Amino acid sequence: WVRAMVEGGRQGDPGGARRLALVGETYDQVREVMVFGESGIMAVTPPDRRPRWEAVRRRLVWPNGAEAQCFSASAPETLRGPQFDAAWADELGKWRKAQAAWNQLQLGLRLGEDPRAIVTTTPRDQPALQALLDLDSTVLTRAPTRANRAWLAEGFLAEVEARYGGTRLGRQELDGEMLTEVEGSLFPAALIEAAREAEAPDMDRVVVALDPAVGRGDPCGVAPRLTVQPGGAVTRGAVRDWRAWVLEDASLKATSPGDWARAALDLMARHGAERLVAEVNQGGDLVADVLRQIDPLVPVTAVRATRGKAARAEPVAALYEQGRVRHP
Repeated sequence: WVRAMVEGGRQGDPGGARRLALVGETYDQVREVMVFGESGIMAVTPPDRRPRWEAVRRRLVWPNGAEAQCFSASAPETLRGPQFDAAWADELGKWRKAQAAWNQLQLGLRLGEDPRAIVTTTPRDQPALQALLDLDSTVLTRAPTRANRAWLAEGFLAEVEARYGGTRLGRQELDGEMLTEVEGSLFPAALIEAAREAEAPDMDRVVVALDPAVGRGDPCGVAPRLTVQPGGAVTRGAVRDWRAWVLEDASLKATSPGDWARAALDLMARHGAERLVAEVNQGGDLVADVLRQIDPLVPVTAVRATRGKAARAEPVAALYEQGRVRHP
């Protein structure tokens, strides 16, 4: 992107950049990663167009006269005063003074006909980055780590996928997902991650929990509805030492009552469940009737929720905090 902006100016394009800002968390990171890194500006620029590095002035100067000045986001005040027609901000998601540095950078982007900035970063739930993503003027491009397979060390992807695939860290660092945390959540990400375990032991009892959808296409799932999810309890010694396991999430969008009924029964067969517990607040007797039309002998226990979802979730959150719940 930097090359394209600079070379546009070289070819006489009025949109070409002449004054650029390179901003990283620290000056050392700008120099070692953005300028001289394996994929930095010096490495990707052909020799006949490669800029000259002026260490004392902390800047790059191209043969066509374009300049790029290096800044540390940890010192936002250094961005006050200079002005630019383009900027590259790297790893904004980890800047400690992100909002202050980004504000100063924006105030300096005032040269040329169409000043613009590019941000390259791992997505993190950080206010400055989230605010940037919410702007109508922001163009978002995502790419997982595997998209860069051709340039990575052999075996790297297999190793990191084996270690972190499916985890919160893997979704953020490998898949490029923005994982947000709701303040005051009963189930913060750290609590969910702490409950992960690869293999479940033998179950004393397995049940399938079903909260059927009412309308066509409504979600039958763990979020926002607890649907078709088996769990088992393992007792070790005294009753007080029991543990619960979530074995599988088979959530789905059902187009008809038969869809969620078959999914629940298939789940029972898959895990050898001895009972199906179904919430009947909205479906009433219809829930058991639909299930028994497919399997007349299915053991169904109907339950009716009498409190709000938050009140019902609090005891479950407490069990997670006690380490009594595990899941893949």
